[in-house]
Amino acid sequence: MKQEKKRKSAVGEVLSWLLYMAILVLAAFLLVHFVGERTVVSGDSMSPTLSDGDNLIVDKFSYRIRSPKRFEIVVFPFRYQKDTYYIKRVIGLPGEQVQIYNGRVYINGKVLEEPFDFESIRSAGLASEAITLGEDEYFVLGDNRNNSADSREPSVGTILKQDLIGRAVFRIWPFDVMGFL
Repeated sequence: MKQEKKRKSAVGEVLSWLLYMAILVLAAFLLVHFVGERTVVSGDSMSPTLSDGDNLIVDKFSYRIRSPKRFEIVVFPFRYQKDTYYIKRVIGLPGEQVQIYNGRVYINGKVLEEPFDFESIRSAGLASEAITLGEDEYFVLGDNRNNSADSREPSVGTILKQDLIGRAVFRIWPFDVMGFL
């Protein structure tokens, strides 16, 4: 009788641990799939803000309840290469007209006053003519304006809200520059 109780308690303990592990795996899956995930910056298109090798946490939940805001850093898939993701800064919002002229960004005909000190843009690309953004369409630029594949290029173009994976919110590596973006 004592052996049967021990066996039942051992089976109960194993089942309890299996249930606990299944709940942890499910919670981790839900967090990574719907809330946030880690990503690594590859390249210098967001320099000086982000550097090659920086590890970031991407918030995947916010854009389910609100729209992206100007100057937020967003992550989206490159449409012509599987498993390739771009990270850029939102510049133009839905319904706005974006143009790059004389090295400056214009929104609805007015110079965009950016809170950052970026170099003058040498190539306006698609934005040499005014681009009117549609509903849920965004114009993005890399911070390294003269070394970035972004909305100025036909291969990237404007980005739809539904294509945004999320916004980069926190740098976790390297430790000396860890913090919110």
